[in-house]
Amino acid sequence: MEMTKLKSISKLNKWFDGLNEPLIIAGPCSAESEEQVMQTAKEIAALGKVKVFRSGIWKPRTRPGNFEGVGEEGLLWLQQVKKETGLLTTVEVANPEHVDLAIKYNIDILWIGARTTSNPFSIQELADHLKGYDKPVMVKNPINPDVNLWVGALERFHKAGINKLAAVHRGFYPFEATSLRNIPKWEVPIELKSICHNLPIICDPSHIAGNTEYIAEISQKALDLNMDGLMIETHYNPTVALSDMNQQLTPQQLGNLLDNLIFRTTSTKDEDFAGILDTLRNQIDSIDQQMLELLSQRMNIVEEIGKYKSKNEVTILQLRRWEKILSTRLKLGKSLGLSEDFVKNLLQLVHKESIQRQTEVMNKFTSSKNKE
Repeated sequence: MEMTKLKSISKLNKWFDGLNEPLIIAGPCSAESEEQVMQTAKEIAALGKVKVFRSGIWKPRTRPGNFEGVGEEGLLWLQQVKKETGLLTTVEVANPEHVDLAIKYNIDILWIGARTTSNPFSIQELADHLKGYDKPVMVKNPINPDVNLWVGALERFHKAGINKLAAVHRGFYPFEATSLRNIPKWEVPIELKSICHNLPIICDPSHIAGNTEYIAEISQKALDLNMDGLMIETHYNPTVALSDMNQQLTPQQLGNLLDNLIFRTTSTKDEDFAGILDTLRNQIDSIDQQMLELLSQRMNIVEEIGKYKSKNEVTILQLRRWEKILSTRLKLGKSLGLSEDFVKNLLQLVHKESIQRQTEVMNKFTSSKNKE
């Protein structure tokens, strides 16, 4: 699918310019009480590094019966947060009623949750309802790693006149047990960035991690990949939190985290660095060209093998040959310092293409034989 509609966003400046980069958003998973919200907000504000206070007002839970948010009352508490701390505020909205209430209470930024992003009908309803409002909207990735679905949600808001957009990477639902709550699949937000260079992408390490143990590592990875900010769940006392207690830091832990993160730049004025980097990149370009040329030569040989198999009525898949390729190449890759997973994935891609090429050759041979 060619995705060009979102390109116009590239002409826009980041709507949070002036709020410092990267943008740090923090606050509890859920607004639970006025005391909890205000104490957490004041401790976060005292750090001097957070610009936006986040809190869940309506909590879409996987199963009913769990804490599902305090609703409209919590928006009053966020008004007080803004008044007493100067922090901007952001909440998740999932339907037009949420939007109306968030606007009524002057919430600064709206965010769209992963479940909502996964449903184009819900996104279109929200986009239509937001027409005419100049509110920044942050769109979390869908539950599954579908970049087209993510792009489509952003496009719908952009077509509705919402020009202050950002994407939020919170990872993707794993179908198997993993140490993380959600699989990062960093290649997906990188692909989104390549589609629209100036679209801000903020990382939500709390939802990727599911446990505070991994938040620092994921946060640093996001910054190293040039993401534009972090949204980190923070609670003054996570042990009593009514939702997701394991992934929420205390304000003090948040401060320590931010103090220890390395905030790198995308460029430098050091001429020696630039010269060395260009030299190394030129070497990569040359190697890539040679690699593609060799792959092309390999596929030409694969097609010749396909023709030979066709004439001799031999099956495409030769299991023993494939097992030998895997065994010898994995051993060679390991000796060259390449990870087994990388070599195996690469070989599987090449093998898949080889089978496709030989299938096409055999189909042509069968077709021409039938005509004789």
